[in-house]
Amino acid sequence: MESKDVEPNLYDRKCGSRQVLDRIGDRWSVLVVLTLADGTRRYGELAQRIDGVSQKMLTQTLRGLERDGLVTRTVHATVPPRVDYALTDLARTLLPLLAGLESWATTHLPEVEAARTRYDAHG
Repeated sequence: MESKDVEPNLYDRKCGSRQVLDRIGDRWSVLVVLTLADGTRRYGELAQRIDGVSQKMLTQTLRGLERDGLVTRTVHATVPPRVDYALTDLARTLLPLLAGLESWATTHLPEVEAARTRYDAHG
């Protein structure tokens, strides 16, 4: 679906906006973007900060974010090669939204956990 021909409609399964939502709503993408909010990081720094992400998943996430114009990848001609990742201006427009999501998740975690416990007790 060409965005210039038709208004984006998130509820239409053929609309590209769903792919955008998949990218920015993905757990690893959210964590990468939030980690890069404070500035440029190397791959190893990202891997160390984001507990539980596999090398494969981090690489896939970074490639997807780069493809979507949210992250830049800069290779420095050093030995060994140094690669830096940074947010683009487009990604920076996501920061207030993701910071709100992070705040909501951490603030309401006890309530969500209590709801899960109640649900599981009846399930």
